Order: sequence, then structure tokens, then C-alpha cells
Amino acid sequence: MPQIRPFRALRFDAASVGDLARVVAPPYDVIGPAQQDGLLARHPANVVRLDLPRSEAGEEPDDRYRRAARTLATWRSDGTLHKDPHPSIYVYEQTYCVPGTATERTQRGFFGRLRLEAFVPRGGVLPHERTMAGPKEDRYRLLRATGVNTSPVVGLYEDPSGRAFELLAGLTGPAPEVDVVDDDGTRHRLWPVAADGDEPNPAVAVLLGVAGHGPITIADGHHRYETALRYRDERRMTRSCEEDPPFDYLLALLIADGEPLTVLPTHRVVGGLADGGADLIEAAGASLFDIRGSASRDELTEAFGAAGLAAGGSGRFGLWTRAGGAWLQARRPAFDALLPPGGDALRRLDVSLLGVALEALAGIDAAAATAGRIAFTKSAAEAISWVDEARDGADAAFLLDPTPVADIIAVARDGDVMPQKSTYFFPKALTGLVINPHEW
Repeated sequence: MPQIRPFRALRFDAASVGDLARVVAPPYDVIGPAQQDGLLARHPANVVRLDLPRSEAGEEPDDRYRRAARTLATWRSDGTLHKDPHPSIYVYEQTYCVPGTATERTQRGFFGRLRLEAFVPRGGVLPHERTMAGPKEDRYRLLRATGVNTSPVVGLYEDPSGRAFELLAGLTGPAPEVDVVDDDGTRHRLWPVAADGDEPNPAVAVLLGVAGHGPITIADGHHRYETALRYRDERRMTRSCEEDPPFDYLLALLIADGEPLTVLPTHRVVGGLADGGADLIEAAGASLFDIRGSASRDELTEAFGAAGLAAGGSGRFGLWTRAGGAWLQARRPAFDALLPPGGDALRRLDVSLLGVALEALAGIDAAAATAGRIAFTKSAAEAISWVDEARDGADAAFLLDPTPVADIIAVARDGDVMPQKSTYFFPKALTGLVINPHEW
């Protein structure tokens, strides 16, 4: 079973930095160069200086990581960051509008330390996607230089009784210590809850027991998790006698699978089709899909632009080419012989169906996809516009519904991993609300 512990977080001191909204940031992997520049200019203590340090002209490759470590040390010594006096969990609430809609949702979870363990079948921590070497090396060098987790791994735990939901609702009754709104309009609120010290809250132990009762599925942060495993193993070689060392853990945001989670799809835009995709609809209908009438640009944009509200998993797709659009419904028996090996959960995913369909209809296998034949976007309107404009040779857009949370967990339980760009959990956890130092 997974092990979750409270910890003493490093947190920005509002008396020192002022408005906390100016020092937090999105996760490093969704920040583009322009946004990075904006965050650096927003406040001299913005956490992007720790989590995504920028390379300066004339620097050696590791200089930016060493600079982040020096910045961290300075902020700890001058009071920009303070370490909480007692081990705590940090209850976290996000209120947001589902993209493309006016529907408001609120999800709650908590930050804690999750004990690292290798990925094994029926283990306590389960992945659902593959990782890439480049991002892992970047995160490893940063972690080795700073010795802290600046961004959390997001993990899902099962709460069939609803006990965690009740506990979190009770813990969010008092006024929060942190209440900020990010650039996307999402409201983030934080409640530290002491597990030790003068006034420990007995709800902490109950909540940790509920969250650690069964396997935790990583929803976001696979690169950070695998990096932490590498770092742990390296540290164990030099400090093998230490019992229960803090580097055996990493920062995690734990969320019950019963929360109103939003998973957004990533649409596929295909290029390099010989006829510009004009015959793609007819070819799709002749082999793998039922064609359910023509579809206009506006109809497809409306249907898949609010995909965060869709149940997903039904085998429904939208297709747009410069010759027009269509609704596609997968004929699942036609896919059986084409799907790769794996459990039933993996083989029934919409993204799995689309992957083999692209190879059958357009000759785009995994190697071709990696070589750039497929572009990805979260926006249905953008996918359609790319085709209309023939941007970078775009010929056809395949629009998807989201992957259901239950299917993500089922794939992980089977020991399988999903195809590239299968899930995008929204909203992202802010970086800088809590930082996990590898110390007690």
C-alpha cells in the first residue's frame, strides 16, 4: 500500500513578498518562453526562478540549475521562504470554469509526501503514460542542485465511501491561508492542517488512511516521479545507513477519483496526405467507422470545444478536412485485429482506436507520428483552423472526446500505458504554494 506522510513545507512569506499571486506560477511543462518572461518580470521572487530557471548567454549547461540553488538558499536566509513549524498536510481547493463552457467546478485534494516505489504490477503507485528522456534529465539536474520538489506529482486515490470528500469539506470551513486567482481565472485556496505540535488535527490521520488504502494512479507528473526515483537511488548509495530518509519521498497532490475531475482531450492534426485529405471521409466509412452525416465547422467546434463536459469513451470522433467535415462512430469489431496487445481497458480507449485508424487510413504509424506527421492541440477550433489554413501542411483534424478517469485508472491497474497525448488534467496545480525540502 502507498505511504503518505505530512511534512514541513517551505512557503512564501506574504509579509516579505506581498501578493502571493505574483510569486506562484503554472507547472514548468506548460510555460512557454513568453509566459516565462512575463513571470520573471512579475516579481523578483517568482517561483519560476526555482522551477524553470532560464539559461543566460555564455553560461555552462548546468549553471542555471546552480543559480536556482543559490536563489533558493538566499530566499531561505532572507525570509522570502519560511519553513512551517509542524508537519502538516495542505488542503487545496481549485474552483474553475471547464474550458469552452460556463460550467463551474470545484475540486479538493491535499498536498503530502508520497513514499517512492518502483513501478511494478499491482504496486502501490501506478503510472499510465510513457516518459521522455529530455524532460527527465532536466528535472533530475534541477532536483540534484536544489534538493527540493518545487512542483507536485498529482495522484488519484479511490474513495468509494466518500469519507475523504467529507473530511476535506470540513477542513475547508475556516478561512484559507492562501487565496489567489491565476491568469486563467482559476481560484486556488490552501489550508495548512497540522498533524503534530500543539494543536494536531485528528482528521489528518484519517484522511491519510483513506488515501493510502489502495493504489495511487499518477494523473500528472510522471517525469517528476521517475526523476525522484533516480535521485533517491543515487542518494541511497551515499547515505545507505539513514533510516527513512526524506529523499525517499516526493511532493504529491492527492485527489480522490470521486472528485469532479476534468480531463481534456488532445486533438490530432494530420499532414502529408496525398490528396489533401479529400477522400479521407469516404475511406474511413469504408473500413472502420460509421459516418453519421456531414458536419459543419461550427457544429464540430461546438461539440468538441466543450469536450471537458463529455463523458468520453464512446468511440465518437469528429473529422474535418478542407473538403468538409463528418461525424465518425467507431465500429469496434472492425478494430479488433488492428489493436496492439494489452488489456481490455487500453484497447477500448478512443486514443487507441484513433492510433490504429491513422495507420490504416493514412499510413501514419508511431514512427511517422514521432517524425512530425501529427500535431496536437487542446482546442478544437484551433485544429480546424490549422486545416483551413493548411498550417505546416495540415490536411485533416481528428477531434476527440476526453478519456474517462475510470479508464485511466483501469489501464494503470492492468499494467499498461496509454498512447502519447491521451490525457490532460485541468486545472493544473500551482507551483510555489508549497515546496517540499528533502529534510525533516
